[in-house]
Amino acid sequence: MTADPDSDLDAMSRADLLSAARAMRDAIRSHRDTSEHDLCWHHPDMWALLPDPPQGKQIVPEWPQFMRGCIRYRQSLDQQLASASRSQREFEE
Repeated sequence: MTADPDSDLDAMSRADLLSAARAMRDAIRSHRDTSEHDLCWHHPDMWALLPDPPQGKQIVPEWPQFMRGCIRYRQSLDQQLASASRSQREFEE
């Protein structure tokens, strides 16, 4: 059986728990409220809120599969955010 990754919560005070909840909400809102090209980026700041590091088992798709996924994601935005404003701004580093 694996250790409970959230066992640190048991030792936290109410104030610490509220602080952690607020930090998580801020990160979720920041991620939710991204726009334009920032929608496509990986958001490791959300992962940083967890006490345990990533296991390093992430799998990155090859380019053709990745691009098909990007297209499907963008198509889902047309459905889920049909009334959102549109931008023609190009991506700049």
